[in-house]
Amino acid sequence: MFRFQDQQIASAMTDYGFGNGQAAELARILDDVLRAGDTLVVWKLDRLARSLKKLIATAEELERDKIGLVSLTESIDTTTPGGILTFHVFGAIAQFEGALIRERTTAGLVEARRQGRKGGRPPAMRGGDITAARAMMQEGSQPVRDIAKRMGVSVATLYRYAGKRGSPATVKELAAAHG
Repeated sequence: MFRFQDQQIASAMTDYGFGNGQAAELARILDDVLRAGDTLVVWKLDRLARSLKKLIATAEELERDKIGLVSLTESIDTTTPGGILTFHVFGAIAQFEGALIRERTTAGLVEARRQGRKGGRPPAMRGGDITAARAMMQEGSQPVRDIAKRMGVSVATLYRYAGKRGSPATVKELAAAHG
């Protein structure tokens, strides 16, 4: 145990970024170390979660478990009424921003469709390419790897479009290959 700003610290974790088990260590502290009445102190809120949605969910989980949250950089302390208000205002603004982004994205997609544009990745192989690849595969004089290289696709993509051994793909296989 050690002290920080006249508070007794039971457990500390140094975070050097996400990865390398940091998320697992944070989960361990949230699940095993903190108890009702404790306060989780973070240097900055973005160290607690990768997304605002996850941050809000984590804060709600802490609140439900009667665990406080203090962010030193943002000066937010959910153990006080003002801190709770500030945190929830940030959350409401983030949800509003997310809704605006979804609305704009949907409007943009509708307008693009109206103009005849289609989103998504273009097909890797066209009808003529598929026919030629099947013929080469059925001929059997070239390894599949060479046929795929000649067509400019991977072996997996060649199989997806042309079928195994160049046999015609079913309607279901073609639909799966195109998205």
